[in-house]
Amino acid sequence: MAKIGDYALIGDCRSAALISSSGSLDWLCWPRFDSPAIFAALLDPDIGGHWFIGSNQSLRTERAYVQDSNVLETRFICHGGRATLTDLMPVYSEQFKKRNLVPDHHLIRELRCTDGQVEMRVEFHPRRYYGSAPVKVRAVGSLGLRVDVDRGTYWLRSSVPLVSHGDRATTSLALKQGDVAQFSLTYSEEAPAVLPLLDGSIRRAIDDSVNWWQRWIGRCSYDGPYQDAVRRSALALKLLTYAPSGAIVASPTTSLPEIIGDTLNWDYRYCWLRDASLTIRALLGCGYAEESKSFMTWLLHATSMTQPELRVLYTVFGEIAPRERELGNLNGYCGSRPVRIGNAAHDQFQLDIYGEVIGAAAEFAQHGNRFDRSMQKALTGFGKYVARNWNQPDAGIWEPRGTRVHHTHSRLMCWTTLDRLLALNEKGVIEEMPRDWFRRERDRIRVQIESRAWNEKLQSYVSVLDGDQMDATLLRLAWYGFECPDSTRMRNTYRRVSEQLGAGNSLFYRYKRQPPEGAFGLCGFWAVEHLALCEETLQQARDAFQQILTYRNDIGLYAEETDPREADALGNFPQAFTHVGLISAALTLVERERRKAHPAMHMSADVKFSSGEANA
Repeated sequence: MAKIGDYALIGDCRSAALISSSGSLDWLCWPRFDSPAIFAALLDPDIGGHWFIGSNQSLRTERAYVQDSNVLETRFICHGGRATLTDLMPVYSEQFKKRNLVPDHHLIRELRCTDGQVEMRVEFHPRRYYGSAPVKVRAVGSLGLRVDVDRGTYWLRSSVPLVSHGDRATTSLALKQGDVAQFSLTYSEEAPAVLPLLDGSIRRAIDDSVNWWQRWIGRCSYDGPYQDAVRRSALALKLLTYAPSGAIVASPTTSLPEIIGDTLNWDYRYCWLRDASLTIRALLGCGYAEESKSFMTWLLHATSMTQPELRVLYTVFGEIAPRERELGNLNGYCGSRPVRIGNAAHDQFQLDIYGEVIGAAAEFAQHGNRFDRSMQKALTGFGKYVARNWNQPDAGIWEPRGTRVHHTHSRLMCWTTLDRLLALNEKGVIEEMPRDWFRRERDRIRVQIESRAWNEKLQSYVSVLDGDQMDATLLRLAWYGFECPDSTRMRNTYRRVSEQLGAGNSLFYRYKRQPPEGAFGLCGFWAVEHLALCEETLQQARDAFQQILTYRNDIGLYAEETDPREADALGNFPQAFTHVGLISAALTLVERERRKAHPAMHMSADVKFSSGEANA
């Protein structure tokens, strides 16, 4: 079975597919990210379903995205020759779609012999609803192959003959230099199916898609170090965007394990509010004002049904995520059961998300954007909710399914909520606000954190009020401007977090656990940002960033976690939070290297940095 990091992602900003380095398409959910999978070999190679195009005789494979695009090329080096497999979901400009009929959902695979002669194999083996039942693959003459699943129909058209075997179709190919085999898979539900012609139209769709991606990434304004990694992360985030709403899913997959063989397997095909502030920072920092506006609009729309209360996660349409269920038919990735769809965290009580939403609004306003009266009212309503409820125990950022406790990070984000709202009011972005109430509650939170989240014996901040344990969110105390990054307290806290949670080679666990899960990708970038904020450790931050870059897979993608011993990817893949963290860390390094003040200086009302930083 392929390792998690052996997969590559293709998509069209509506859905996505994962393809292994051997050419097997092992994950596809249509028509949306959270739709039932028709190919789910990723979670069970025996019954999940797959679409393999490759060679059993290849000496090795190499792959890469076409320059500055999300069009994937896999090169098969065989004894007798070489072949290139090109995989993509076509993307089109709005002008093109106005002039031409195109499928709503389309996946192209093109196999081209580039040297000598190669023998290749094709097996198209879809399965109904996450592998729960076989489907019937029917030949329908010149229209190719047809697969009916519930309300939808899949059409597979091929430039080479495919032999139907009931629930699958196969063929063997002997290709010589210059030979091309093209495959077009489309999906339709209510509208009449649009079936593209093969040959010229396929090649044109490939070229047009490459150009579309290159034009999009050409708008990226980031001009600092690690530019290739930042641009690839931006391209990955765009793949995880649901274009009709502007939402960004946490990951396109479900139930890839945080520990192989364990039960930490969750469905991440939804949109978490906690990603909000870093996502807005990443988009704006790369120059994507339109995408940031779409995301902010989605965020405020999604929360409108529950205001002033917020849910932890929403669907791409801004609806409450479905209840969590277990799929008993799938064995899970490498036997990691259960496989889950839906996510029970949607009804958890988490206070940290309010700070993320308001932080996103503050970042958005910092770039010259403004809010209408209804948006201002909504943002102020979140502040009122926090002012009334900040002293409650909650589930916290890591979503443990147990007793609520008083998390330091949740208190920090409640402080951030009120502080940023006061700053937005001071700058005229939000006109009406109960300032005295917000200021009083904000200051009460500060006193509580400074007294009860500080452990005098350990000489460190701790993860739970009056506790003695560490978690990686303590590194964010300086990022949000609550503490000076070079204060004695923060120096000691960083030292304690590194001692207890450092996984080696600049990796960090998010908290202590037995058995240990993988190192959490985002936490390593949090450490980079903390080090970058301290003048004396800027070079250490650069070195750590460079080291974390070595944990990308061969095409620049990160999972949620990394096995510190084997350097293998763990958890859902690719993970938006990790790529957002990379971009934010790169932006922080650039800001510090260019002597710019920390962003909290511009967005807050109560940040107290040293005079040197304030004047930088």
